[in-house]
Amino acid sequence: MLTEAGESFPLRLLKLNNDLENIIDTYKPDAISVEELFFNNNAKTAINVAQARGVILVVGCRKNIPTYEYTPLQIKQSVVGYGRADKIQVQKMVKMILGVEKLPKLDDTTDSMAAAICHAHSSKFSVKL
Repeated sequence: MLTEAGESFPLRLLKLNNDLENIIDTYKPDAISVEELFFNNNAKTAINVAQARGVILVVGCRKNIPTYEYTPLQIKQSVVGYGRADKIQVQKMVKMILGVEKLPKLDDTTDSMAAAICHAHSSKFSVKL
């Protein structure tokens, strides 16, 4: 789900909505897991991320898919075993858990994989990775 930096923000949100609906229709996931918003010093970035999260949450509701939210600390604890792990440690563990040699280049993609792993570890259901 890539959007062009020059596109207007509303069009980027629409693309996120449409792409996510297509992914859900194709793969039929049982759940959606998202990272709770962490406010950093850049309010504009936080607001944009919050709006994108809103799209994800609404699509999940519209598709009747349970959505679970996890804090960054919970995700790092679940994936690495240490809640204050850095991005490199999380990336290495995501690679190891998923048994892949390379991860996508975007940190956000790796973060979403880590959130999914966290949910699999936290879920009451038996999830096979």
